[in-house]
Amino acid sequence: MNPELKEYIEREILPRYEHFDAAHRTDHVRTVISQSLALAARCNVDPEMVYTIAAYHDTGLAYGRERHHLDAGRILAGDATLRRWFTEEQIATMREAVEDHRASSNRAPRTIYGRIVAEADRVIEPGTIVRRTVQYGLANYPTLNREGHYARCREHLQKKYGEGGYLRLWIPESDNARRLGELRAILRDEAALRALFDRIFDRETAETAETAETAETAETGKTEKTEKAENPGKSGEAR
Repeated sequence: MNPELKEYIEREILPRYEHFDAAHRTDHVRTVISQSLALAARCNVDPEMVYTIAAYHDTGLAYGRERHHLDAGRILAGDATLRRWFTEEQIATMREAVEDHRASSNRAPRTIYGRIVAEADRVIEPGTIVRRTVQYGLANYPTLNREGHYARCREHLQKKYGEGGYLRLWIPESDNARRLGELRAILRDEAALRALFDRIFDRETAETAETAETAETAETGKTEKTEKAENPGKSGEAR
């Protein structure tokens, strides 16, 4: 791996994920990078291109979710710094791969690079899948109560991962086929799915409440300091 390329992406690209929803933050992109490189080791591909594709794949979320795959491709192609390490042909291939990674796409990725990042982005581990679904729901549907979030979570999981769902796997050698079977077994067992949801929902809402309380405490302390600075004689007058 070119150390200059890696340093640039670590400094300029990966920090962008810190501002996305909890399901698409830095831990997510690092997982996709790791999974992509593991899959690349089994294929005749350029690992630096694979690394770059994975790093940029969700950057388009800065402009919203609906077209994020296309926006991410535009961001990658428009990054002049990448021309230090890649040809225009390589840039075009990487752009296509980023555009093709979305699970809901109705067509197969155009290249092996697109198949690698699309497969790596699935990361089918039941607990992770449910956690990311809950996180997305809490961030984007704040008015829903617990039952509403459970209904949304279950519907999304069935639509995407259930029998006949729109998710497609592109690398037969990956572990996702086995993991998808495990997730489908949970989806068929209502009690198991509900128990998993409840554990994750309780943890996520507790962490959200704790974060909000910490922020409120910090803001209160800041306000009190400001008031004291603006009214230095107030405490003396109270005596």
